[in-house]
Amino acid sequence: MADVLTVRAALELEVFTRTEMRVYAGERNLDRPVRWVHTGEIPDIHRFLTGQEMLLTAGLGMGETPLQQRAFIRRLADAHAAVLVIELAGRVFDVMPEAVIEEAEAAGLPLVGLTDEIPFVEASAQVHEVLVGMRVKQLIAEEATSQAFMDLLLADEDYVGVVRELAHRTGHAVVLEDVSHQMLAYGGATPEADEVVNGWSTHSRAIHERHHPLVTHNPRVPTASAASFGEVVPCARQPVVLRGESWGWLHLLHGGRRPSPADLRTLERAAAALAITLLSERESGARASQRQTALLNRLLLGDITGERFVSLALTLGQDLRGRELIVVTACAGDGELCRDHSLARLLQEEGWPAVVGDTGDFDTAVVGLPPGAEATPVQSLLSDHGMRGGISRTVEPAALPLALRQSRSAASVAAAAATEEVRHFDDLGALRLLVALSEGPELRRYVEDELGPLLEHDALVKNPLLPTLRTFLDCGGNKARAAEALFVQRRTLYHRLDKLSDILGLDLTRVDNQQRLQLAVRGHDLLRKPTLRRT
Repeated sequence: MADVLTVRAALELEVFTRTEMRVYAGERNLDRPVRWVHTGEIPDIHRFLTGQEMLLTAGLGMGETPLQQRAFIRRLADAHAAVLVIELAGRVFDVMPEAVIEEAEAAGLPLVGLTDEIPFVEASAQVHEVLVGMRVKQLIAEEATSQAFMDLLLADEDYVGVVRELAHRTGHAVVLEDVSHQMLAYGGATPEADEVVNGWSTHSRAIHERHHPLVTHNPRVPTASAASFGEVVPCARQPVVLRGESWGWLHLLHGGRRPSPADLRTLERAAAALAITLLSERESGARASQRQTALLNRLLLGDITGERFVSLALTLGQDLRGRELIVVTACAGDGELCRDHSLARLLQEEGWPAVVGDTGDFDTAVVGLPPGAEATPVQSLLSDHGMRGGISRTVEPAALPLALRQSRSAASVAAAAATEEVRHFDDLGALRLLVALSEGPELRRYVEDELGPLLEHDALVKNPLLPTLRTFLDCGGNKARAAEALFVQRRTLYHRLDKLSDILGLDLTRVDNQQRLQLAVRGHDLLRKPTLRRT
């Protein structure tokens, strides 16, 4: 059974086979959906229509003159009737009036004539029976879909699981991105969708942001077309909203196979499930996508105090009592990935007791140092092994939850750096504020407001200008130093800076503009830290 009842399918029901039937006009629109059946013999029947009705009539209210008949057809078309079915059995008309045919064809209104009378009540009953059956089937399918996403939430699945389930249920590739257009998850991969994902910034920014598409399926689910950008997979997208704020978008890359209304309803339910999952992750402070040790998980969730954590660590063979405590959040760099518990092994080889757990992209460790020791040896050890990460201040057991946040903030900055580095929380400076803002939508909005036009420009060209802006700002606005660092002539740099000023609408020679852009660039780098998960 199809997802919707079309005019064509309705006219194939048994009651309409009892007589000879002919389509006089609007044949190109026979695949319009039929939402209801209405009968009437009054001139102003259009006032009682709300759209997508099949209107059955003997023609008593259509009028006797061509002018009245044309006006009747226009009113029905303006009321968005799905089809007009007229009996031509002699009660009013023996043949279809030419004015009616011409006006219906001009308006695109399907016009059907029946040679003999049929019981309109039976026609209504048969159409309504099909519509009710479809609605019941739709409700059953929607209940199954809702239950599937509910099961994922109960199983503590994260957004990757939701994306995977959406791709499975719709048969389309799915991408989840945040409000800064950073891809977070990709499910149901196909070669066609892979090409889009490889140039995601172009698809997300150029297609969706620059070209607002016509809505063809659902007013709340815009569909982007590839019209102006070559061969790009058409896409339906649904916003993911957290506490009234836009968090990101869920994209359904349907390609040439248009999504059904059921697919779009599933997309809406997936976005709702994602909001619950992401809200839970934000409030817990832990990555549900990765396995964590039970003890660190309880500390992250605030289920136990720092003192209780130290006491329970002893049962795991890690004696942290009477030691200087720091929290390390680290992973390996491009050389050796943080696998096989390399962080735990390094700490063990140095003789430092530590509780280490997997908290997602990084390993987190609560490390016990000898009394009076500082974190410098730990920072040097991790740097020597090519790791990225962050280290907290030295704290007492009661302050371990605070130290966890400090180390994760420092690790976020390290993850956004161009080279492997280990950052201490005390060395972050103003970046501490950016890290705190990155947990919500504020930093993403600031980056988009300041750098949006530049990022949009860079998504469409081979020679991006953001690296030039970053180097210029890192050189304190000194053009000579910037040209030397970029290995270009000053004339070339001046040309690039003029173009940057035009794109951003800012005077780059002003110190206040350089400061605001420096924050935006650093925020952009911070938000681009690796978070992609491909299913």
